[in-house]
Amino acid sequence: MPMPHRTQMQLIRRRLAGKEGAERTRELRAILAELPSYRNGPYADIRKWVNGQIGEARSRARVLSRDSIAVRREGAAQIALVGPPNAGKSSLLQALSEIRIKTGDYAFTTTRPVPALTRIHGVLVQLVEIPGLIDGASEGRGGGRALLGVLRSADAIVYCHAAGRPLRELEAVRAEVAAAGIELPAILAATKVDEVEAPSHPELEVVPVSILDDAALERFRDAVWRLTGLVRIVLRDGEPVGLRPPVTVSDVAATIHHDLAERCTGARVWGPSARFPGQRVGRTHELVEDDQVEITVR
Repeated sequence: MPMPHRTQMQLIRRRLAGKEGAERTRELRAILAELPSYRNGPYADIRKWVNGQIGEARSRARVLSRDSIAVRREGAAQIALVGPPNAGKSSLLQALSEIRIKTGDYAFTTTRPVPALTRIHGVLVQLVEIPGLIDGASEGRGGGRALLGVLRSADAIVYCHAAGRPLRELEAVRAEVAAAGIELPAILAATKVDEVEAPSHPELEVVPVSILDDAALERFRDAVWRLTGLVRIVLRDGEPVGLRPPVTVSDVAATIHHDLAERCTGARVWGPSARFPGQRVGRTHELVEDDQVEITVR
């Protein structure tokens, strides 16, 4: 004999309290499987309500999925700023770019991914601030599945952690990233080091950074550049470009224009890969960091 339907609804609501995303959907399906299969009466109404809740959960998931691909890639690399709420991500992004973001000394100031372009060693790199991830993000809590979808397409991660805060807050975020199956090169930006000393970490390179210290910001840019894994090539008549190794002369020509890549016969090279300044090389010559190149055409 089933329990009174009002009591059943109270129990169902308690079971669903605090559950979002995939976790909520799984719980709803389990509830549905346990309910009596009455076609009429109060229990039929409960089954209808549970099915409706499953439909709403699917709709929210589709919306989050659309949102997760809303960040258009720009620049030579995309680096995600990731961390717990109020870890200094917005302030850091603002200090490194011309973007203006609402900041505050409270959690969840940023609610959607925020992209911004910055120049590092003359090359445009895209930084994307991921809003603070919470426990259960990999299961969809707090819109976490959509946010992790943005992170999944990045080239690398800068974990942000406010110096002086418990490291368990950072490790909770890293656990959600790992649970989502995301494995990317990463460093740890210890923010707000003008207030307290930067912590150490057993697995991540720690880069102390303060938005009030230009030298610290420059060291941070250097660390981000290493994290990208790009090779910086300087065009003799243009701006530097960043390419993934191995980099050939024809690769550089292709970044300028596809027609130039077809007409390219080689280049003159100044820098570490040249035996002497201005050496003439072929299309397949492999370039290295800080080579200067002048493309030759037929």
